[in-house]
Amino acid sequence: MKTSAARLAIGTLSKHTGTNVETIRYYERVRLLPAPARTPGGYRLYETEHLKRLSFIRRARALGFSIEEVRTLLKLADERKRPCAEVRVVAEAHLDDVRAKISDLKAMEHVLRETVARCSKGTGSHCPVIDALYRELGTPGPALSAGRPAIAARRRPRGIPRRRAGFLGS
Repeated sequence: MKTSAARLAIGTLSKHTGTNVETIRYYERVRLLPAPARTPGGYRLYETEHLKRLSFIRRARALGFSIEEVRTLLKLADERKRPCAEVRVVAEAHLDDVRAKISDLKAMEHVLRETVARCSKGTGSHCPVIDALYRELGTPGPALSAGRPAIAARRRPRGIPRRRAGFLGS
């Protein structure tokens, strides 16, 4: 890391990037962000390069890239001769995941829209939403006949782990 005249305390870095202090510490622990120099009292002093790297991480995370995908992108960005083709592979795999999630969300919306539409005005004792929630996912009933969201197996480039289940994976 290059030395720089700007030395920032963790709180200042947090304010400049909109990143929670604990998140900055976490990125250090998982080695996305290099450990900064410390004062004799043990306080962290970040440099401009930390600010740039943290901004990169924040933007990548805002686009939904996983920690491991960000790690891969950072390794590629750190190379002197940036291999755009390799970055493209990572980005295309992520785009495939995003498209699959959109498809899953549309299927969920369809099922919920139909189920909610079957509800009466809330005055009866029978509730299709409650019935649909009690039903096993593998047992499609009338409310689930539109199909349940299922994440199809997708090919991933070597070295990029599959995301954990969840809509807003970290």
